[in-house]
Amino acid sequence: MSILSDIWIREQATQHGMIEPFVEAQRREGCISYGLSSYGYDARVADEFKIFTNIDSAVVDPKDFSSTSFVDRQTDVCIIPPNSFALARTVEYFRVPRDVLVICLGKSTYARCGIIVNVTPLEPEWEGHVTLEFSNTTPLPAKIYANEGACQFLFLKGNEPCETSYADRAGKYMGQRGVTLPRL
Repeated sequence: MSILSDIWIREQATQHGMIEPFVEAQRREGCISYGLSSYGYDARVADEFKIFTNIDSAVVDPKDFSSTSFVDRQTDVCIIPPNSFALARTVEYFRVPRDVLVICLGKSTYARCGIIVNVTPLEPEWEGHVTLEFSNTTPLPAKIYANEGACQFLFLKGNEPCETSYADRAGKYMGQRGVTLPRL
């Protein structure tokens, strides 16, 4: 497996719609950077947030997840309570090629503030908005800025196309739009 360069990412995004909308180069004028980098793509977080709350003393159960555990907010700045988390999504819509696996890492600007961004790998032929989890590991409220950089995606090319892709399996998160809660 090899990591793919800005040249490959740009070609796939502009000629094959791998990332839409696509930002050609890093933008950082007064904001957390986003756009194409040397060996990755820094995606933005959209202004749709689901902030975890426990007003009903719910139990978090991945097999029976209750949407009442969240409050929905559409805002330019999301405040995550101490030791809590929020779900959001990327501005960008991704279409992963069959011979590529995509790994996501959080931005260092957030990590240095105790804010962790978690995303599972984007599998071959998966497509959709990426649901992002922001964990506030601090004892203080934390801010997330919409339409600014949130995480970096790294594109890894396999030695050959996979036998069975996410699309072939009809994966449950295929084509997701908006912030998507857990499904069984």
